[in-house]
Parts: sequence; C-alpha cells; structure tokens
Amino acid sequence: MRITVEVKAGSKKDEVIRGEGDRYIVRVKAQRKKGKGNVAVLKLLRKHFGRQARIVSGMTSTTKIVEIEDESHP
Repeated sequence: MRITVEVKAGSKKDEVIRGEGDRYIVRVKAQRKKGKGNVAVLKLLRKHFGRQARIVSGMTSTTKIVEIEDESHP
C-alpha cells in the first residue's frame, strides 16, 4: 500500500494523523537535518501500522510517498 505523507519536522510531539483518502500528516520531534527526520518518520509509521515502511519518493521534501508492506509479506 502506498500513502502520501506530509511531514512536520521539529514538532512538540510525535504523532500520525489520518487525512483524506491515502493522505497522512506525520509530526516528528526530529529535525530535517542529516536524514534524522526521515528516520523518525519511518520509525513512527512502522509503529503506527505494525509493518515495514520505506520512502519511495520525496527524500528531501516535506511531502513523501511511503510504501507500507502488505500484511501478506512475512
């Protein structure tokens, strides 16, 4: 499954907010420097969905396309 994620780095708390359709807002405490924001986003999404996640596009953007592993994959 692919979702669109709008990242808000440097937030007061880490949270995932469901938007419309396949859109999510992900707020992370980590800053965008040296990929720390991306690492925090992936960690939070893995916890939220209980599955592996990877950024497909938007590594340096605040809007990212993230692929969430299907439940059928081991």
